[in-house]
Formats: sequence, structure tokens, C-alpha cells
Amino acid sequence: MPTPEKEKTVREITERLRTAQSVVLAEFKGLTVAQSGRLRRELLAQGVQFQVVKNTLLRKAAEQVGIEGLQPYLNGPTAIAVSSTDLVAPAKVLYAFQRTNKEVQMKAGILTGKVIDGAQVRQLAELPPREVLLAQVAGGMKTPLYGLASVISAPLRNLAYGVDALAKQRAQAG
Repeated sequence: MPTPEKEKTVREITERLRTAQSVVLAEFKGLTVAQSGRLRRELLAQGVQFQVVKNTLLRKAAEQVGIEGLQPYLNGPTAIAVSSTDLVAPAKVLYAFQRTNKEVQMKAGILTGKVIDGAQVRQLAELPPREVLLAQVAGGMKTPLYGLASVISAPLRNLAYGVDALAKQRAQAG
């Protein structure tokens, strides 16, 4: 029989999962208290909540929200990094932290209600920043527009060259 504390924890996790844009499940064996504190501060600076959870409680919360496919990743110590505003912040912070602290491993993630594996979380973390992606899109849109402008202006430009050549020919003819 579940205790009131566990029921409260499941409700809290359920609410976080329900409002989350993205969640990253991480294994953190062997982190020191100082490393754990540094990770929490880095996540908090990006608006990401970090919590160590029991796998059974996380499984129950995921079931209540309707998230399927999480069961294979619920083994060993599990922490969740949850962002309700940014799709990539939990993955980017954990990935950057993982480079210097091999104790942290990204198990899986939940992206807008769909479960993704650790490799997909890493791909998400390696995406360029939003500003760079927007600049790439703008650059991609600019090139065809320049081509269109060139095609549209070509007949006028050719007409101008023809009129100029005709004027020079008549000037030489006298």
C-alpha cells in the first residue's frame, strides 16, 4: 500500500511530466556532493528542475500522463531534468556536464510526450543554438530570393544593354 509521501511524490512528478517540454533521464553513479551541487546550479541557471526519483514512482507518473516506452530505461539510480519552457536545455546542460564528469550518463528523454533514447538525447544536445538555426533558415531563404530577383531583372537589364548598344551604333554611324 502506497504511503501518503509516495502518493504526493507521484503527483508532483506527474504534474512535471504533464507540463514538460522536455525531460532527460540520467544515471549519476559516483558523483560527489560538490559535482552534484554544480550540476544542479547549472541546470537551475537554465530553468531546468533536477530531481532524483525512484524508478517505480517515475513509472507510475509516466503511466498517469500516458507516456509509453519508458520502462526499459528505469533501472539503476535515476534523476530527471525537466524543462517546461526549453526543448533542448536539459539535454545541452547534461551533455556539457557529461564531457567532464563521466559518472553522468543520459539514459533517455521525453520530448513533447514521446520517449527518445540516449543517442537521440545526445543528438538533441548537439544541435546548434536557436539563433544559429534561425540564421541558417534565413540564409537558406535569402539565396532563392536573390536568384528570383536576378531572373526578374534580367529582361530589363538586357533591354538596357540593347538600347545602349543601339545608341552607340547610331552615334558611330553619325
